[in-house]
Amino acid sequence: MNQFYTAESVTEGHPDKLCDLIADSVLDECLSHDALSRVACEVLATRGQIIVAGEITSLFEPRIPAIARSVLQKAGYDPARYAIQCLVHKQSPDISAGVDCSLECRRNPSEDQPALQLGAGDQGVMVGYACSETPQMMPLPVVLAHRLTSALTAARKTGMIRGLRPDGKAQVTVEYDEDEKPLRLDTVVLSTQHTPEKPMDELCWELTDKVLAPALQALPPDEDTKILLNPSGRFVLGGPEADTGLTGRKLMVDSYGVFAPHGGGAFSGKDPTKMDRSGAYMARYIAKNLVSAGLCEKCQVTLAYAIGAAEPVMVEVDTFGTGTVCADDCLAEAVRFVFGLTPAEIISKLNLLTPRYTQTAAYGHFGRLEFPWEHTDQAKILRAAVI
Repeated sequence: MNQFYTAESVTEGHPDKLCDLIADSVLDECLSHDALSRVACEVLATRGQIIVAGEITSLFEPRIPAIARSVLQKAGYDPARYAIQCLVHKQSPDISAGVDCSLECRRNPSEDQPALQLGAGDQGVMVGYACSETPQMMPLPVVLAHRLTSALTAARKTGMIRGLRPDGKAQVTVEYDEDEKPLRLDTVVLSTQHTPEKPMDELCWELTDKVLAPALQALPPDEDTKILLNPSGRFVLGGPEADTGLTGRKLMVDSYGVFAPHGGGAFSGKDPTKMDRSGAYMARYIAKNLVSAGLCEKCQVTLAYAIGAAEPVMVEVDTFGTGTVCADDCLAEAVRFVFGLTPAEIISKLNLLTPRYTQTAAYGHFGRLEFPWEHTDQAKILRAAVI
């Protein structure tokens, strides 16, 4: 029986994404001056107010109001319309002690392995996913949804479509056949904020021609595809003026939509000692290499950590019956053999102290080849380990 899968995406002007962008911009500013900064930054955006809170321990003191105003301006908002409030303090010394000296090192003081020195900054479950249905090794609905919002933002910033405002979101439903392959585009929803004087018929025509057509080339609409453009009608008031935004409220947009579960921890605003972020990036890296190695057509990699401990407490691989060489538990053993899974090893392998996180905050953390966790350099080593 055919099945339907849906994914969504939001523009950088969406209030939740605006908060993620501010949080990651604060993180990048800290890392660019002190690579060992510890940052856990949360942001709330509402009418006329931006509130930045959290824990920051760094040799550099970021100018948070200036960072927030810069993000607002780049996203298309007037910074002068917002008051910026900062409620920031240092990381708990108890957490810091557990991160700086792992449980393994505390139990064995003579242990001098650099890989075991750093403990996880929090407990949690992290999930990575990859599949063979697109070149990005991401589910097709996720890819298409992000392409729509990226194209919408590009049309606004370049002036290709006049009268657009920053807030917007997209949703794509794809019908899959009995073999779980994408068959056809079932429904496309695209909503965009606009100026009061923008005629709706003109807006719909321009969105169809200049956003939908180029973004949906991988699976174009057919005569039965439902296209819903601004289905609520008028969308003049948007952004924080209309909808309060929070960091971490678009977890499924950031990751894999309905195609994989989520451990619950947000990514943005967190330095890489927080496994919510670095563990999720590592899980994606492993999953993508497993698929690239031809060991499965799709897979889910799950990692779990205990706060203050270096080694993961769980490593699990699920290929959903698509494994080609060995059982899933065999692949999990190969993963432990090939990949270093302690926080220090993950940070080193994926170069996570480089201040690049603002780039990740909008349009998905995965499926974008510019990031190290998207590389497939371990595929051959993985295949050799199980054959």
